[in-house]
Amino acid sequence: MLFFLVRRAIAALVLVFVVTSGAVLLAGLSPGDFASQIGRRAEDIAQDRHRLGLDLPASQQYARWLRRAVTFDFGESFQYQQPVSGLVRERAANTALLALCALLVATLLGIPAGVMTGSRRHGLLPRLVRGLSLILLSVPPLIGSLVLVTIAARTGWLPVSGMAGPASFVVPTLALALPIAATLERLQSQSIREALQRPSAMAAASRGIPGARLVWHHAWRQSLGPLLAIYGVIVGSLFSGSFAVEMVTSWPGLGALMRQALMMRDTYLVAGCAAAGAICLAAGVLAADVAHAFADPRARGAAGRA
Repeated sequence: MLFFLVRRAIAALVLVFVVTSGAVLLAGLSPGDFASQIGRRAEDIAQDRHRLGLDLPASQQYARWLRRAVTFDFGESFQYQQPVSGLVRERAANTALLALCALLVATLLGIPAGVMTGSRRHGLLPRLVRGLSLILLSVPPLIGSLVLVTIAARTGWLPVSGMAGPASFVVPTLALALPIAATLERLQSQSIREALQRPSAMAAASRGIPGARLVWHHAWRQSLGPLLAIYGVIVGSLFSGSFAVEMVTSWPGLGALMRQALMMRDTYLVAGCAAAGAICLAAGVLAADVAHAFADPRARGAAGRA
């Protein structure tokens, strides 16, 4: 198990390195740079390029950045003239807060709905929930956030942009949470259905155990393995989906910062934002693997043999 954790942690570090390095190299190879975005005279642009090291080949720019990155110094933002680590830390905290709220709401909605639809195949309510899940799975976060923002703006019930109090969490949280809740409902429904068909669940039912106890005490525990394994992917989808939601709702998070950095060709800030997203994805996958290994003895045995 220890070797499994160490191997996963190394894989997470490699993922962060590859994503961050790719962001720096692609930003350096793409046409245009930060100095040309300012729009001043040609001689001023040349001076800025030399001062910032943008006149060097992309390989040399990458080597300079890598020498600083190994000491956890990710350089300074060209646009903000501040350390990248501080800017990313502040915005990543806002995105993480939004992601945690969305994950909590998605779990509270998706898990009970999945248990209900998985244990009750017939009836109007399970059919409605399955249909709603299918619709939510088909709607991208961008479209969903636009619909919610339009509803909030037309009704005036909720603020539609910014981070101005608890009410401002509702629209971006729902835009992120609803598609994930639909995903969890589908996975939980399938898992609970398979768990109820296992011999242990059938034997418990034959002993006269009440249906609710059979579903929640026996079948639900056995259905947790596949569900926990997907949570790492869900964390990654939260951060990728939050980029579109943050742009629509003007949420001051990592997605909005990444968009500004890309527009201004702020190379080091782009790399910092990419690194933060990769770290969150790697941490989510690692946590999901560990939770799956502890919840499912078969996965634990496979991890130990690995």
